[in-house]
Amino acid sequence: MSTSRRNPVIVITGTPGTGKTTHAELLVQESPVPLKHINVGDLVKEKGFHESYDDEWQSYTVDEDKLLDELEPLASQGGIILDWHTCDIFPERWADLVVVLRCNHTKLWERLEKRGYPLKKIQENNEAEIMEVVIEEARSSYAPEIIVELQSEGTEDLESNVARLVQWIEAWKKDHAESDS
Repeated sequence: MSTSRRNPVIVITGTPGTGKTTHAELLVQESPVPLKHINVGDLVKEKGFHESYDDEWQSYTVDEDKLLDELEPLASQGGIILDWHTCDIFPERWADLVVVLRCNHTKLWERLEKRGYPLKKIQENNEAEIMEVVIEEARSSYAPEIIVELQSEGTEDLESNVARLVQWIEAWKKDHAESDS
């Protein structure tokens, strides 16, 4: 799928609180090509792509089939950033780059507390970060050459990461322009 697209599909993933949405929004602004940011969690809520809601965990049980059916034509076109706390749901053929954001667990705890997450949810997400759950999902779902792991602990990391992603997009465009000719 990726060879026919004019612009890449970038998956930005990480434990909640690692800065996925902030990175995606800044990348949309800085990108040398038009990119659309899709906050997958918001899409699930807006379109009702869920089967139930768990009050204790304050989270939805996602209807993956409906979600993927909605995203398939967008991924086929390219030029999107998929921002979600998990990545293994997305077919390997969709992703040109999978960015896994990482954050020190103490800083992550503080971020999740500021969001008003219940203690149980903070503990679960913190444990997931410590146990490297999201990077392991990425490694088991995608080719190693398209996965990049980036620290996300402050403004300096954010700016450096986005600059690095802009360089990657420029290289992707150049590589795909050559393969198109």
